Amino acid sequence: MTKNMTVGSPMKLILGFAIPLFFGFLFQQFYSLVDTLIVGRFLGTDNLAAVGATGSINFLIVGFCMGICSGFSIPISHKFGAGDYPGMRRYVANCIWLSAAFGLGITVLTTCLCRQILLWMRTPQNIIDGSYAYIWVIFLGIPATFLYNMTSGVIRALGDSKTPVIFLLMSSVINIGLDLYFILSLHMGVAGAAWATVIAQGVSGLCCLLFIVKKFEILRLEREDWAPDRHMMQVLCGMGVPMGLQYSITAIGSVILQSATNMLGSDAVAAVTAAGRIGGFLACPFDAMGSTMATYGGQNVGAGKLERLGSGLKSCILLGAGYAVIALLISIFFGRNLAVLFLDASEVDIINNVRYFMIVNTLFYFPLALVNIIRFLIQGMGFPAFAILAGVFEMVARALTGVVFVPLLGFAGVALGSPIAWIFADLFLIPAYFHVRRVLEKRLAPVEASCES
Repeated sequence: MTKNMTVGSPMKLILGFAIPLFFGFLFQQFYSLVDTLIVGRFLGTDNLAAVGATGSINFLIVGFCMGICSGFSIPISHKFGAGDYPGMRRYVANCIWLSAAFGLGITVLTTCLCRQILLWMRTPQNIIDGSYAYIWVIFLGIPATFLYNMTSGVIRALGDSKTPVIFLLMSSVINIGLDLYFILSLHMGVAGAAWATVIAQGVSGLCCLLFIVKKFEILRLEREDWAPDRHMMQVLCGMGVPMGLQYSITAIGSVILQSATNMLGSDAVAAVTAAGRIGGFLACPFDAMGSTMATYGGQNVGAGKLERLGSGLKSCILLGAGYAVIALLISIFFGRNLAVLFLDASEVDIINNVRYFMIVNTLFYFPLALVNIIRFLIQGMGFPAFAILAGVFEMVARALTGVVFVPLLGFAGVALGSPIAWIFADLFLIPAYFHVRRVLEKRLAPVEASCES
């Protein structure tokens, strides 16, 4: 049930691990895409904009939760790569304690402040009630977010990227069925779409948990494994919190950019919402490459095989460059057709803005590929603080776009927000990789010398 990524062809290992992950991220996008599609087609443009107006704050909070769970999996992958299974089990147990604590605390905080946050973001009055109804339920489901991302992260840390995909496929079907039932039969509006998302993710999390309990012998936790360990919790938080903050700091810029977009009116918000959902699908391969490189880097650093990092990085960058071209061609030739999935064909101006947004973003997908590949590799190597700094660069770029370019260029400025952020992040991440590689080589040099002697 596990996969050792410290031996064998890096390209084959990366492809074999990333392809199931790609389908996993693809199915995960079904949660947001189906919500958006059904809301846009059956509840109208204003409700579509209401869901879209929550996108940046959703990314700010839920992204923080996902980042924490990704960071928690890194010490687990290190222990697996080093063959220290008792230590790995203790890390898993402490990961569970921390996930429960973070999940409860964040849920209480966000549900209490939800409406005030939307007011701070200058959400248009004609959609603020719908935005609140949607995002409050999403925040209420944060424990389900933690459950899925924590359990799937543990499974992937041990080299199994296929199993979470199976559960996501199942939950995606559940999500679609619940969307239609809650919205069309029970007339629950945008809140029904949010409940469908939360329930479906909770189901996938429970399935991952049951799979771990039944199938992974090396993860069978004994009573002594459950004892809270202060040092291990510090290590886990040292990895998880910076990765969570990376998402949140990046999202602060997105919130500022979203606030500027809100000032352009609900039609602009609707266009960005539809384009963002399509972009989420198109960017799934980059998400898969990033998660792959985190596990690849974690296992090889744990095994002390630093020479494999460079070859793995080159292989993944080659894959990212090839896919960036494909994504651009899809936007150019099929952008308008994809927009019609979310909008009525009579909304010509909004549809044109969706296609324009997609083309501008996919033109810069190679910088996005580098952001995901290098950032997650650095995290897997054990340097999560660099993720925060990369997030700061993205935050500054998006904030600058929201404050300067959107007032000057209008919707074109909104479309440039993410590309500028990706370029800013790459300017930091590329030299950062070579720096952390040199640091690791210096750390391992005395160990290698003692082994030779």
